[in-house]
Amino acid sequence: MSASEPTIPAAERRWAWRPFALALPALVLLFGVIGYPLLTIVLRSLSEPEWGAQNYVWFFSAPINLVVLQRTFVISAWVTLVCVVCAYPYAYLMTAVGPRVRLVLLLCVLIPFWVSGVVRTLSWVILLQDSGVINSILRSLGLGGIRLIRTQTGVVIGMAQVLLPFMILPLYSVMKGIDLRLMRAAQSLGARPSRAFFTIYLPLSLPGVYAGAIIVFILALGFYITPALLGGPRSTMLSTLVQTQVLSLLQWGRGGAMGVVLLVTTFVLLALAAPVMRSRYREAERR
Repeated sequence: MSASEPTIPAAERRWAWRPFALALPALVLLFGVIGYPLLTIVLRSLSEPEWGAQNYVWFFSAPINLVVLQRTFVISAWVTLVCVVCAYPYAYLMTAVGPRVRLVLLLCVLIPFWVSGVVRTLSWVILLQDSGVINSILRSLGLGGIRLIRTQTGVVIGMAQVLLPFMILPLYSVMKGIDLRLMRAAQSLGARPSRAFFTIYLPLSLPGVYAGAIIVFILALGFYITPALLGGPRSTMLSTLVQTQVLSLLQWGRGGAMGVVLLVTTFVLLALAAPVMRSRYREAERR
């Protein structure tokens, strides 16, 4: 060691492992509830009924599996888009109102967490069915009824309602840190309100949009109850096929292969989207 290099005191070296020790219980718990089950699924997909990649060959050789995989990502993307469109103005309103109204709006976001997902989905069954509330209102207005139950549209509506809080909360956490005086300053310099919003406010809020979109998209990929109750054969998602293979046909290897393919495909898409999100986040920070 040269004389110019700084030396670390022995006491600091002795306590350097303390942060890792504090994180060790969380890492053990994480491995126990996520890592070990995931490792078991991967091993079963390769070992049942015998060692090899026959389950993955079966998955990619069956056209129905690829169609359902594509449909799963398409439905999840639509749900994410609907959540962004609905959550953005709501989160913006939460930052613009007073404390009391903000508390009421926050309670409206949190109350759905206190209700079972099955109950919320069953309520959508009542609303969306052919003789339900929505079609009754449309018929009373002379617009005629539309088919919402057992369709992808009904699945998207039900899933978006369940996942909307996961979009609103990240958006609000970012938006509340944006100084609204920047908008007024831009308008005082001659910018129209719409131009000030799209030039200043929207770029600063994009990190919240990206965070909420990732959370909603990943959660939507694994939905089972809502598509099963609101959807039909043409809106089946991959989670339904996994349930059929594992619980009905007792094909743990094939079900595990489906889960692994969905997980790997999700990671690949996130890896492709990560550079774009990082560049946009840096642009927002520079502004």
